[in-house]
Amino acid sequence: MIGPQAAMLSDGRRLHLNHGPIDLIVEAFGDPMEVDAAYRQAKLRFDTVLIELVGELAELRRPACANPRSFTGATARRMEQAVCRMSGRFITPMAAVAGSVADEVLAAMTSGRRLDRSYANNGGDISFHLAPGMQMRAAVAGTGHGFADRVTIRFEDTVRGIATSGWRGRSHSLGIADAVTVLARDAASADAAATLIANAVDLPGHPAIKRMPANDLAPDSDLGSRMVTTAVSRLSATETADALEAGLLVAEEFVGRGLVLSAALFLNGEHRVAGTLPSDRNSTGRELAHA
Repeated sequence: MIGPQAAMLSDGRRLHLNHGPIDLIVEAFGDPMEVDAAYRQAKLRFDTVLIELVGELAELRRPACANPRSFTGATARRMEQAVCRMSGRFITPMAAVAGSVADEVLAAMTSGRRLDRSYANNGGDISFHLAPGMQMRAAVAGTGHGFADRVTIRFEDTVRGIATSGWRGRSHSLGIADAVTVLARDAASADAAATLIANAVDLPGHPAIKRMPANDLAPDSDLGSRMVTTAVSRLSATETADALEAGLLVAEEFVGRGLVLSAALFLNGEHRVAGTLPSDRNSTGRELAHA
């Protein structure tokens, strides 16, 4: 595997950071000298993130419990803290890896800097910073069918992380959600919650759903032999509603416990929302990216 790579994109604004499976786009807004310093800090921190994670990977693939384990790396600690709060269901710290990496790089990028706005987008799991008076827009995955697909997040909102999960995504899912997008106080929490809510959108034993053991698809999967979704055939309106309602119960529990601020669940052209999504206030701010 080649080492960590960093390069400005052709637009001259965004920094691309890549190392193995980690692929980040970061962007900062503000005084040019502050932005340049922020990008240097992001590069420096990114250089060792994957190496640190690999060193503790075996334990990071083990199920979490309510009492956080001790990890050496800062990113691993973020992962563990996020999933421990949701450990009543099967979950490993790997469920929060993308969001935690985004949080870690953003924290490094903003440390000591005076920036108007900034974000770290790790494949759609996004951590972001807003100075007072600032706002940014985000596109929500899985939308259409009359669903307003933009949210505007202001400094006053407590949202600072967005993540999306579902059986069609990069990671394997135990459920059948086309997408679940979660807004939380940090990207690690959003990532973990999106995973669990997407797992809960399900119709166990339904013949239209094809599944395989996770370790048949990826031998080192943290899901082991648990059955993950590989295909979903036609579902009736009633079946779609039943699956979404199952996921909504988990989403509303997380909102009620203060673990997340809101969640949007999508399946078969239908959706459900838990909590309140920040409305699109026709912001002139730059869009974060597709969540």
